[in-house]
Amino acid sequence: MTLTVPNPTDRGAIETDGDTLVLDVVVPVYNEERDLAPCVRRLRRHLKAGFPHRFRITIANNASTDGTAAVADALAAEFAEVRAVHLAEKGRGRALRAVWSASDAAVLAYLDVDLSTDLNALPPLVAPLLSGHSDLAIGSRLARGARVVRGPKRELISRGYNLLLRGALATRFSDAQCGFKAIRADVAEKLLPHVADTGWFFDTELLVLAERTGLRIHEVPVDWVDDPDSRVDIVATAVADLLGIARLARGFATGRIPVARLREQLGRDAPPAGLLRQLVRFATVGVVSTLAYLVLFSTLRDGMGAQGANLVALGVTAVGNTAANRRYTFGVRGRAGVARHQFEGLIVFCLGLALTAGSLAVLHGFTVPGRGLELAVLVAANLAATVLRFLLLRGWVFHPRRLTEKSAS
Repeated sequence: MTLTVPNPTDRGAIETDGDTLVLDVVVPVYNEERDLAPCVRRLRRHLKAGFPHRFRITIANNASTDGTAAVADALAAEFAEVRAVHLAEKGRGRALRAVWSASDAAVLAYLDVDLSTDLNALPPLVAPLLSGHSDLAIGSRLARGARVVRGPKRELISRGYNLLLRGALATRFSDAQCGFKAIRADVAEKLLPHVADTGWFFDTELLVLAERTGLRIHEVPVDWVDDPDSRVDIVATAVADLLGIARLARGFATGRIPVARLREQLGRDAPPAGLLRQLVRFATVGVVSTLAYLVLFSTLRDGMGAQGANLVALGVTAVGNTAANRRYTFGVRGRAGVARHQFEGLIVFCLGLALTAGSLAVLHGFTVPGRGLELAVLVAANLAATVLRFLLLRGWVFHPRRLTEKSAS
């Protein structure tokens, strides 16, 4: 499943030939001397057998107090594809930011040391980033097709958390906290400086920011088995997550998080405007279009007759109206979909033509009107056509769901 905004990624495929380091898989650890070596050995075997490009496994040891550092150094000495990075402070988010920011790989990933997620999901996680199809990829335990083994308590917490995110921050991705994610390095370079959390909320903050800036997030259903020895403090993590959600909501509301600037840097279109703003912009375009229509109609009326002048004036202004509303009212840019939008705008135009032509026909059927009455009837008919045009453009031609589906296809 892929979640998108109207415009697709256009970053292109990543070069995988030659000496390019394609993938850097980070394993963040804290006091994991027992599980670290089996995890890294199994991960390395899997990548050597099934990943055809250059890769590296980076152990991000964040302030462990047991023998984790020694185990990490031993693994780095044993395998050329493994390196160990030691950080003086705790925090999964801090470890990921530090390693990802310094990595020279084209794709950056991470997974939890308990390997709860089946490693067979790793190639599908990375593939859409290599091809340029997506900007980020996440493993999801809640997507259709996922197979999950865990207790009812953790299931309820996970679903409740993701439901809270949807309600508070209007997110669309299905699973924020699965420890199985990847991101293109060129995208991470832009996003990471704006991700403030250093702990477990790091994942959520990164995903929310990515979604708000118009990036394409690919979801991979995973097979996942709960680790009964998990040391995550659920209460402390929940409190930190709630504080993080409140901080993000405040940052978006106040403009402290520079979403517009990030969208521009990442080549994303501006987000669709809200209903009130769309109405104001549509009305502005409508006023200009109506004035242009009246000028054209008055100019052509004597030479072409009322119906001919109406047809030409409405046709010319309809093309300009659709183009202006496409860019100005509904925030759609670029050449993709222009022909389809104009064709569907033409259908909307035909409905407007039926209203105005029908009004003229009815008027001339009952009387021989003066120019003033004729224009008054046309203005009224155009107002009705304008309301119809807005409803059809917003609910059909430029509906966000249709735009999203189009970019995903």
